[in-house]
Amino acid sequence: MKTIIYKQNKHYTLKADLYEANQQEAPVIIYIHGGGLLWGTRKEISKEMIQLYTDSGFSLFSIDYRLAPETKLPDILHDIQDAIKWIQTEGVKHFSINPQKMAVVGGSAGGFLALSTGTFENKPKAIVSFYGYSDLNAAWAIKPSQHYRQKEIIPEKIAKQFISKSTITEGPIQKRYLLYLYARQTGEWVEEITGISPNLNQRELTLYSPIYHIQEDYPATLLLHGTADTDVPYEQSVLTRDTLVNKGIDAELITITNGEHVFDKEFNRPIVQDALKQVIQFLHTRLNG
Repeated sequence: MKTIIYKQNKHYTLKADLYEANQQEAPVIIYIHGGGLLWGTRKEISKEMIQLYTDSGFSLFSIDYRLAPETKLPDILHDIQDAIKWIQTEGVKHFSINPQKMAVVGGSAGGFLALSTGTFENKPKAIVSFYGYSDLNAAWAIKPSQHYRQKEIIPEKIAKQFISKSTITEGPIQKRYLLYLYARQTGEWVEEITGISPNLNQRELTLYSPIYHIQEDYPATLLLHGTADTDVPYEQSVLTRDTLVNKGIDAELITITNGEHVFDKEFNRPIVQDALKQVIQFLHTRLNG
């Protein structure tokens, strides 16, 4: 593993961990962690998933990005764009990778960011979204979550103490989860990550919802989602797949029956192993075909 800096200024430094495949000019995967855009780090990808990708011939970049609410979604999206650009312009100088064969993979909020890359001018060749979402206007996102309201209610004073006065690029779950819990309990999550009030500016929110910006050059996409997901509804991936297919895009959905959010943590379950084999097959076909 090698750690690189892909973006830096006097206010923050953004890093990526590179796990190289044992082959020359390997296809590239950019992995984007989840965490509701409020927490998470590049270190969260499991050893099993790293080995799965690298043993299958892919070089893997697991990236950090600036976190909300200190940084809002438009700037977070710029970070993802800059990570892609760095790999294409600088990474290729230092590592034996083929940036023309690039996929973006992410889970949950990382899945949302991965799906957003399909709307960039500089797109990957393929996208894989694990239990992601594509519509920030959806009711599950902008209304208080009944699932999270069944948990202990987090007071605003407790939640707000986790907001920093400086830019955050790595946020361990232990330090930031209560902020997410509060935001989902109150229905303030989308406003926290975007700075846009859903009640006042739903049209503006569509600017940052990839499902409204799918063009004919959108990359081939694979979605995976569990039917028992209580954080991001399974229907989000169904809607995304259907919209892509209706636009003529190469898109597939792998359904994990009774699968919960982050179902892939149960790495060795047969249904998960079967799904991951399909992920690898999808990546080989779309990147090498």
